[in-house]
Amino acid sequence: MRFLLLLLLPLQALALTQDAKEWLAISAKLEPVQCEKRQLRRQMVMAQVQDQPEEMRKLRARELELNRDKETARLEQRLAELEKRMADGKGGMRDPQDLDAISLQQRQAFYRCE
Repeated sequence: MRFLLLLLLPLQALALTQDAKEWLAISAKLEPVQCEKRQLRRQMVMAQVQDQPEEMRKLRARELELNRDKETARLEQRLAELEKRMADGKGGMRDPQDLDAISLQQRQAFYRCE
């Protein structure tokens, strides 16, 4: 049974559109930065709640540093372009398999970041 599942996984990957494959590749490259940004946002909320202006300043500076990175900005821009291309007129994804693969990758990245 496991062998059969292993055989089906590559076939599923072949069924994705080129845009979805590119999306997944870019998201994987951006995962460490996105994780750090998510953690920074949480820390900023805690610093704000605990009234720690100096900590807040440091966290904002790090966030700005991440946002200024040219490679990250270029990859994030490309993801935005892919999102527009992959969306149909009603705001949904054209291919349900693309949506499933992207959703799975995002969930896995979220839990790896925790």
